[in-house]
Amino acid sequence: MPFIELETNLPASRIPAGLEKRLCAATATILDKPEDRVSVTLKPGMTLLMNGSTEPCVQLLVSSIGVVGTAEQNRNHSSGFFEFLTKELALDQDRIIIRFFPLEPWQIGKKGTVMTFL
Repeated sequence: MPFIELETNLPASRIPAGLEKRLCAATATILDKPEDRVSVTLKPGMTLLMNGSTEPCVQLLVSSIGVVGTAEQNRNHSSGFFEFLTKELALDQDRIIIRFFPLEPWQIGKKGTVMTFL
């Protein structure tokens, strides 16, 4: 059950229409998870400073159970997300940061319980 949060200082008007759906599909492919389990949040227009600059940038937060826990996994995922984001948002790689957060089933609440019991 991946959770994707895209934070950017790009205004909403510069976010391509349908990006959330394409990011959902790309995430499902990159993380090898069912698309209907992916949750995507877009946060445009944020105040962000990256590498000493307020030029357009993106922070992508990727949280999931079982697939973002090692450097080897994340290296592969990073490559896929960077390819997607540079193409979709016309940003250089040095204006994108990806942060990976491994989750445990007990950290996700669903249907009145936690994923451990579902």
